[in-house]
Amino acid sequence: MSSPGAVASEDPTGRRAIGRVSLLALFVTALVTAQLTAAKLLAIPLPVAVPRVGPEILLPGAALAYALTFFASDCYAELYGRRAAQVMVNVAFAMNFVVLALVWSTIAAPAQNPEFAATFESALAPATNIVAGSLLAYLVSQNWDVLVFHALRDRTDGAHLWLRNLASTATSQAIDTVIFVGVAFVVAPTYFGIGDALPTAIVVSLILGQYLLKLLIAVADTPFVYLVVAAVRR
Repeated sequence: MSSPGAVASEDPTGRRAIGRVSLLALFVTALVTAQLTAAKLLAIPLPVAVPRVGPEILLPGAALAYALTFFASDCYAELYGRRAAQVMVNVAFAMNFVVLALVWSTIAAPAQNPEFAATFESALAPATNIVAGSLLAYLVSQNWDVLVFHALRDRTDGAHLWLRNLASTATSQAIDTVIFVGVAFVVAPTYFGIGDALPTAIVVSLILGQYLLKLLIAVADTPFVYLVVAAVRR
C-alpha cells in the first residue's frame, strides 16, 4: 500500500487545483481592489523629468492593482488554456457590476452618521466617466491579452514564456491605457457631458506616464510568472 505522501507526489491534481483557485482569487482580489482605489490620483516621482510626462507620473490608484490582474491572467492562461482564461476574464467583467451595485447600494442606504456617510461616498463612489472608461478598457484589453498570449504560444510551440508574457501584457496595457484615459477624460466629458474634459497635453502625459509604469511592471513580473508556472507544474 502506498503512503499518502507517495500518492500526493504522483498526483499533481491537488497542486493544480490549489494553483487554479489561488490565481482566480488573486485576479478577482486585484480587480475588486482596482475598483475601490480608482478615485485616488497617484503622483509617482521620477528620478529625472521625462519628455511629455514631466517629473512625475500621474495615474489612478487602480493602475497598480490592475497591473496585477495581467500577471494573474498570464499565469492562468499558461497553465489552464485560452478558453479557461477567457471565461475568467469575462465572468470577472460581469462581477464588476456586482461590486458597483454593492458599493452604490451601501452609499444609498440610510446612515447613522451623515458626516461619515459623506466621507464614505466621496472615497468610494466612482465617477461615472471613470467607471465607463475602466469597464470598456478592461473588457477589450484583457481579452486581447489572452488572444495574443495564446497566439504567441502556438507560434513558438510553447517555448519562450517570457516573450508571450511581455508581448501580451505590453500591448494590452497600451490598449487599456489609451481606452481608459480617452473615454474617461475626452469622450465621456466631450460627447456625454460626464466628468471633466482634460487638455490634450495632459491627456498625452497621462497616457505616456501610465504606460511607462505599467511596462516596467510587466518586465518586473516576468520572473514571477516563471516561478508560479513552475511551482504549479512541478
